[in-house]
Amino acid sequence: MMKEDEDHCEGIPLDVSEAVAAVADDLLLENHLITSLSKHKQDCPIRCIFLCEFHHTAGPIITCQVPENFISKELFDSVSVYIITKPELLRSTITVTLIDYKILGCPVRINDKKYARNAFYFNLCFVCDSTSRTVHYEPLVTKLSDYLMALEIENNFLSEGSAPAKLIPLLKQVLEDLNNKGECALIGGPTATHLKVVRVRSDPPLVADHQVPIFLKAVPTREWDLTTQQVAPYIDGFNHVARIAALADVENNLVKACVQNLVYYRVVALVPLFQYSNVYCPTSKLKLLAQDFELQNKCTQYVAKSSRQLPNIRDVFRMYAAMTRGTTIRDLCTRFNPSYLNVNERKLVQFGILEELIKRVNKYPVYMGDNAELQKSFSGASSLDEICCAAGINAQQLEDHLERDHSIILLWK
Repeated sequence: MMKEDEDHCEGIPLDVSEAVAAVADDLLLENHLITSLSKHKQDCPIRCIFLCEFHHTAGPIITCQVPENFISKELFDSVSVYIITKPELLRSTITVTLIDYKILGCPVRINDKKYARNAFYFNLCFVCDSTSRTVHYEPLVTKLSDYLMALEIENNFLSEGSAPAKLIPLLKQVLEDLNNKGECALIGGPTATHLKVVRVRSDPPLVADHQVPIFLKAVPTREWDLTTQQVAPYIDGFNHVARIAALADVENNLVKACVQNLVYYRVVALVPLFQYSNVYCPTSKLKLLAQDFELQNKCTQYVAKSSRQLPNIRDVFRMYAAMTRGTTIRDLCTRFNPSYLNVNERKLVQFGILEELIKRVNKYPVYMGDNAELQKSFSGASSLDEICCAAGINAQQLEDHLERDHSIILLWK
């Protein structure tokens, strides 16, 4: 297992170049009067909700829709065969994609001799833009269809003549609440239901032994499974996965699965292993630190060595700006003396990675000789962190070895 480089580099603070200082001052003052974060809005709002049914004489018709006349009769007639569909597709989520719109529905049939054809067919549909991702609306369409089916069975809510007058306020409430708040509570009538938009995220990437998990928010321990409860105390933003498995006495693959699950729910993020020999460089997002006062306050509180005295944001920005290829964190500490500036250099790197202000520059060894075993180990596909963690050696030991072998070159990326 890799042993962390714990030596703290302290030195006399040195002045940074006038160019870096000038850039820092200009960017910090450039947008002095900005900043308020705009309210988050849904990226794919529902454009329309309509209810259609199979009328015993007129065939497929739209009973009501919100907003009114959003879906034309001609458009509906062209796709009605896919919306009021065959028995094989009943109670299935159906998506019809047109040039401008995407129609999402769940066709339902209620069998009863009281209806003209011994059955009542209907479909409650959401309409979104054709380019929108609508998978997160599928459970809502199904749940709302079940709600309307229950109302119909209970008191003929959909099939009686006054159905449109009762439905329009309900559909209008659903449309407005889901678009504005992402949830809606329907409590009128003999039954009730709650609708909530839940984003379906893609599976997170596999977790590697050398990656370091860090908590993004606090979650009550009673909501965790036993493995997570055993692993969580060792997730501190500095222990890598292999070290956490050893400290918690939990099988390595179980720790990986646990961390991957926490990443999926955005409780945990993965950051590179911190070492004073690491190299980082700024990203284009660093300019946000000069523009966004809320981000500045968040940054100074996070990276402060002591909560009683926050660092100057100008000093923090200059340290980020001085992170260049070839400059290690050890070099940065010697140059700026973070302790003197009331900056915790470990937290500084953590915050920069989490907010994507900086990125890690990794070293990938490539063996150019004839030894097949070394060519396999040093193929350029694995970084030093991965190799150290797999071999259980210190990063400095590996780098010293690589420097002595002139057949190995290091790629920085």
